[in-house]
Amino acid sequence: MRPSIQTYARIGGVLFLVSLVAGGFGEGFAPSQLIATGDAAATARHIVNSDAVFRVGFASYLVEGLCDVALTVVFYVLLRPVNPVVTLGIVLFRLMATATFAFGELFYFAPSLIVRNDTYLKSFSPDQLNTLTLLSLNLYGLGGLISLVFYGVASIGIGYLMFRSGYFPRILGVVWAIGGSGFVLRTFAAVLVPSIPTAILQAPQILAILMLAIWLLTKGVDEARWEARAQAQAAVLLP
Repeated sequence: MRPSIQTYARIGGVLFLVSLVAGGFGEGFAPSQLIATGDAAATARHIVNSDAVFRVGFASYLVEGLCDVALTVVFYVLLRPVNPVVTLGIVLFRLMATATFAFGELFYFAPSLIVRNDTYLKSFSPDQLNTLTLLSLNLYGLGGLISLVFYGVASIGIGYLMFRSGYFPRILGVVWAIGGSGFVLRTFAAVLVPSIPTAILQAPQILAILMLAIWLLTKGVDEARWEARAQAQAAVLLP
């Protein structure tokens, strides 16, 4: 017997909250404690002196990444009755985003190898190793920035399907579409006009995630309307 649609909704709400906490630490707090903008020596020193923060930050990302993949499954189940083709697109864009950020996280973890000063690194001077450390973390940030455009497109699709669903409040769909647009705009603005601060463009998506998490945990999905949609979709697909 498959889990009820409300079970998927509750699981999604929990995953969102875990992801927000893990992402807040791994993407926000930990890097802010480690990266000294423009100062390679200080950045390397922070990593050495705050090894626990560095490693817990990476572990937090792993938790967030696992939640992202699981949430993609939840979105597929919840939204497929509205439009299976758009839902498949959302799945692909979200997985592309998660994979891109996972690749970027390799550059986050690389400094832990660089600052160990192993024998094979003796050909580099201390200044060169410090420079490589900061460069690696900057590349990590770039990977995260690129991933936002894929997350953003997926979120616009999620917002569209929520708006059309009939079993989610339309306001959630609107907020998700706005949040996704902010992610897309942030990536392109950072690439085309790097001098302009763009971090504020992430705020609507964070709000959208929090709103949906609370809704899924407290209200869930209108199961009768979800079933009606699913049956109508199955009737269309039948030969």
